[in-house]
Amino acid sequence: MSQPALPVNSHRRNLLAGSAAALAGTLAVIGPSDAAAATPTKATSSMTQNMITTKDGTQIFYKDWGTGQPIVFHHGWPLSGDDWDTQMMFFASKGYRVVAHDRRGHGRSSPSATGNDMDTYAADVAAVTEHLGLRNAVHVGHSTGGGEVIRYVARYGGGGRVAKAVTIGAIPPSLQKSATNPDGVPLEVINGIRAAVLANRAQFYQDLSTGSFYGFNRPGAKV
Repeated sequence: MSQPALPVNSHRRNLLAGSAAALAGTLAVIGPSDAAAATPTKATSSMTQNMITTKDGTQIFYKDWGTGQPIVFHHGWPLSGDDWDTQMMFFASKGYRVVAHDRRGHGRSSPSATGNDMDTYAADVAAVTEHLGLRNAVHVGHSTGGGEVIRYVARYGGGGRVAKAVTIGAIPPSLQKSATNPDGVPLEVINGIRAAVLANRAQFYQDLSTGSFYGFNRPGAKV
């Protein structure tokens, strides 16, 4: 199987190499004292899975586990909220309420011909957090989810809704390389991804997931 263009792999490898360290750092950022000082949130059952419908009719799937200070997880492209299950189970066991959603067009949320942009992604998150009554929440985002976190915090984070934000291999200020974002991905690489997804989406996802996206191509790595 051919791998996606090398610049994408290199970029993903660099982003994900630091993810484990960043997650470990999250433990220091989110300490027990934060949980103790948290504003009480709406009580939930130990594990729920639900849908909400946004103003444009898109259905957004979310998971809401545990009680305590909320931690909201934002996944990267082309993943789903399930990518955070290990972290969610860990923090739920430590007395936190953990929430993750599937972004529109991802996972169990409905596809949408419109609204596939950061402003709408952030609005979808706001709809979920308002529905759940989340306050004093910590928002953690990886890759596209990191950009989503930044946009959500900037637009909707006031009024005690957000306590802290953690970004891991995030895409802000934008994914595309430019004069103001010299470390971004070149446009020709982005166009190559678009072409590969349109030509054979299943093959592209298989190549991405078995290659450098999760580091499976590193010496000694076990799938």
